[in-house]
Order: sequence, then C-alpha cells, then structure tokens
Amino acid sequence: MSNTYHVGMRQLQDRFGTRLLADRLDERLGRSTFTAEDRAFVESRPMFFFASADARGQPDCSYKGGDPGFVRITADDELAFPSYDGNGMFRSLGNVLVNAAVGLLFIDFESPRRLRVNGVARIADDDDLLGIFTGAQLVVRVRAGRIFPNCSRYIHSSTSATPSPYVPRSGHTPPVPKWKSMEMFADVLPPDPGSR
Repeated sequence: MSNTYHVGMRQLQDRFGTRLLADRLDERLGRSTFTAEDRAFVESRPMFFFASADARGQPDCSYKGGDPGFVRITADDELAFPSYDGNGMFRSLGNVLVNAAVGLLFIDFESPRRLRVNGVARIADDDDLLGIFTGAQLVVRVRAGRIFPNCSRYIHSSTSATPSPYVPRSGHTPPVPKWKSMEMFADVLPPDPGSR
C-alpha cells in the first residue's frame, strides 16, 4: 500500500476514519493491468480528462476528445491516443516532456461510470499508430501504474451529443476553428500541416 497512498492521503483517511476502507478499495479494485471490461470501456469513450504537471509540480488538466476508439489499449498495462492539432500551447504534452507522471479520467455520463488511470507518459512522432490515427500529429503512450474505478454517484447525467465536426476522421475535412481566423492570431499561426 505504500505506493498507493502518500502521507497527505493517509492523514485525511485517519482524520475521517477511512484508512481501512481505502486499503480495502485498493486491494479489491486497484490494479496495474487493464481488464477486458476496462478495454471495452476505455475504447468506447469519445473523451477523457488528462492531468499533468510541469517540472515544478504546477498542475494542468485538459480535455481530450475524438471518435470512440481514439484511445486504444495497446498492451496489458499501456494505452495510446493521438494528439491532434490544438491551440499550439502544448501545455499537457509539454508537461509530459519534463514530468512524465500523468492521470487520465474516463467518464460515461449515461451509465454512469468512471475509470482512473495513473501512469507515465511518453510522446512519439514516429509511432506506428500515426498511420492509424487519422489527423494525429503525435502519439501519446501511457504505461499504467495504477488503474481503478471510481465511485460514480456524483456524475451528472447528460444527453449524448453529436460528435464534434472538428475531430479528425478518415474521409472528413474538419472546418477551421473560428479562433484561427481571428486577426489577432493571423501573423503567428504555423503553416497548415495539411498544405505541406
């Protein structure tokens, strides 16, 4: 249990009398490899939240979205996903270059259900999956250190929405985001990778 909970977590567990519960939850539900159910769940999600931190520990959290299946379980303890064209800030992936520790949160708002994946990420621009992920600039692979379901009781229900027209997919040319046509950014936009 020493790697699962640090002193701050233990302090609050002891304060609220949940240390034994926390240990039992980790013992029974925590794992370091994906189950078949985890695979089906993760690969069915059209989005997840990605937490990272810089070299000083300053956190950042971003939304990652795509067509269901854009996240793939690639090994018993590894998943991969594409990095698409964004706003050019590279906050999350820049953090990965200086601090590989990451957290991913997958949510199904309808069931409801959620799954956490904590691990170590790496980025590649020559990954075999680049040919499979339409529109990907990079591929991010995450080696899971801890996988665990999370209580779903506070997940709000939402109505399934139409997929974003901006998601890259085979046979579809996403529209140019409105912010990229704003005059204040015109002189600093990089060349369109599709025009090279």
